[in-house]
Amino acid sequence: MSKNSRAGVTLLAALVAVTGLATAGPALAATPAVTAAVTVTAPRAQEPATPTDFVSLPASPLRAGDPQEVTVTYRNSTSTTTTVAPQLLVTSPDAAPFLTPSDVKVERRTGHGCWAAVRLGSQTGTLFTDLVGARRTLGAGETLKERYRVTVLNPQAVGTVEPRVALYGA
Repeated sequence: MSKNSRAGVTLLAALVAVTGLATAGPALAATPAVTAAVTVTAPRAQEPATPTDFVSLPASPLRAGDPQEVTVTYRNSTSTTTTVAPQLLVTSPDAAPFLTPSDVKVERRTGHGCWAAVRLGSQTGTLFTDLVGARRTLGAGETLKERYRVTVLNPQAVGTVEPRVALYGA
């Protein structure tokens, strides 16, 4: 918008305000003036839709038998707020057979202490938990701690559980 059109818009707004006050009559003129405060903030940089980095945590073999608990812990050691997302990868061996979502069940511990099923995606033999629904905002110095439970449903399944944390931003 050019300076001339801004000045024109400002002049038009003032003219409408004066005209409106003049036609409103004495009742409106007698009411106390109300001042509105407008706060303008600089636009915040938009968060990227895809992670800009990953922090890999210690992996463990996929174990048949009893459910295997995995804790994903990440501390925001920066001085700014950071967006992160915990993720579990369950990777197949380099040679087939590749894992399918029906081979394992993954659950996440809720804030109420219950286990909730986590849907798994699959790509080239790697099973993975969703990043979009797992996104969390951590303030400076805050720690993320998510607990998962992996249960092998197919006793022939072989693989590795690889927890990691996706980082969004600079």
